[in-house]
Amino acid sequence: MRWVIFWLLAAVPAWAEGETPGEFDYYVLSLSWSPNWCALEGRARGSEQCETDLGWILHGLWPQFHRGYPSYCRTLERVPSRAMTAEMADIMGTSGLAWHQWKKHGTCTGLSAPDYYTLSRAAYGRIVRPAVFRKLDKTVSLPAEVVEQAFLKANPGIEPDGLTVTCRDGHIQEVRVCLSRDLSPVPCGQDVVRDCTLKGALFNPVGPDG
Repeated sequence: MRWVIFWLLAAVPAWAEGETPGEFDYYVLSLSWSPNWCALEGRARGSEQCETDLGWILHGLWPQFHRGYPSYCRTLERVPSRAMTAEMADIMGTSGLAWHQWKKHGTCTGLSAPDYYTLSRAAYGRIVRPAVFRKLDKTVSLPAEVVEQAFLKANPGIEPDGLTVTCRDGHIQEVRVCLSRDLSPVPCGQDVVRDCTLKGALFNPVGPDG
């Protein structure tokens, strides 16, 4: 019996645990409101991200299936250098986040690390981030729907089912936009388009009070 189990394990290729790089349906561009993340956990971690006046940062560009998503794919692409991840800190907050996003999501795109970061930066640049949120001078409580409507107004090419707002611990957490492989807006899958319904979600300002 023991040799049968050994044979079965040996017959399974190592990459069978993950999905094949490049096989996915669309991208999810995830934008995180940095002051809220810092208030919830970033400052407790001593993250360097919380020492700067960042607003909507790029959490990641995620390959997505219509249901579920691939992650930690086995790839032959070279891992990004420290210099490469450091260059992403201006829009991602830290080089550590850039590294993690490559390892978990970038490996599944079928792209090289430089191309993944280039595409991520391009996707981030295509979405207009409403300036009104950077003008806040104190923490406010607002319906999550207000954040969604502000993004839809600033990005008229995005339909309501192509964007969703998430919350965490009573705070606005992220805005997630669904994009095609060429970064055109597309409808989100059912497991992505789940809007936060809070009527009084907290929103911290950019700056020392955020």
